[in-house]
Amino acid sequence: MTFKVVIPARYASARLPAKPLLDIGGRPMIQWVISAAARSGADEVLVATDDARIAGVAIDPRSQQSIAVMTSEHHPSGTDRIAEVASRRGWDQRTIVVNVQGDEPLLPPALVVQVAGLLDQHADADIATLSTPVTSLHEFLDPNVVKVVTANDGTALYFSRAPIPWTRDGAAQGLASQVSFAGAQRHLGIYAYRVEALQRVTALPPAELEVTEKLEQLRALQAGMKLVVAVAAVPPPAGVDTESDLARVRAVLGASPN
Repeated sequence: MTFKVVIPARYASARLPAKPLLDIGGRPMIQWVISAAARSGADEVLVATDDARIAGVAIDPRSQQSIAVMTSEHHPSGTDRIAEVASRRGWDQRTIVVNVQGDEPLLPPALVVQVAGLLDQHADADIATLSTPVTSLHEFLDPNVVKVVTANDGTALYFSRAPIPWTRDGAAQGLASQVSFAGAQRHLGIYAYRVEALQRVTALPPAELEVTEKLEQLRALQAGMKLVVAVAAVPPPAGVDTESDLARVRAVLGASPN
């Protein structure tokens, strides 16, 4: 199996401006992400960005060469940015491309391999992604935690910010009285696409469910595309969205803020 990794990275961030360039142990965050992706064995790792500052530090540790691809500044999502890279590079429609988020400096390379392999094993699937068990009632009820439910064969049935599947008998007095989260799965934001599916989904207009839930993957699901989901092979550390997340990652990597 061969696959490519594209890391979409933008400078603007509502909570952490210049997030890809934030210092972690003397290196910009994006370099930690690149290193993790490179250790997955991908035959190519690229950073898709519209910012010259990010492009300037997007270096592959294996070759010490720049791996930045400058893309349009008008893309509404990282997926659109990746689709531009695939088109400009002329990748075959069957090529598997893994979307790795640029704020995941602790990403286990094994998950990149797993999601690429999952798509490779399902010839009829358009997109592959991963999940992990919900571990607390707080997590289950948190709208910032995206949940997924699947069919017996792993095909995604729905993604939601709402607590699903809902145990009716566990909440006799409504939402606040819920006591059960058995079987709930948290969706992880890592995807593998075939280039054909990547181009197809980015050509679609935003879907009603996507707009309602603010979840991009619902565009593909509502259009009838097949998404397959597997439980992550190793526990995935959380990404960096806030200052407290940044402090946690710096501590894990033995770094101190500058």
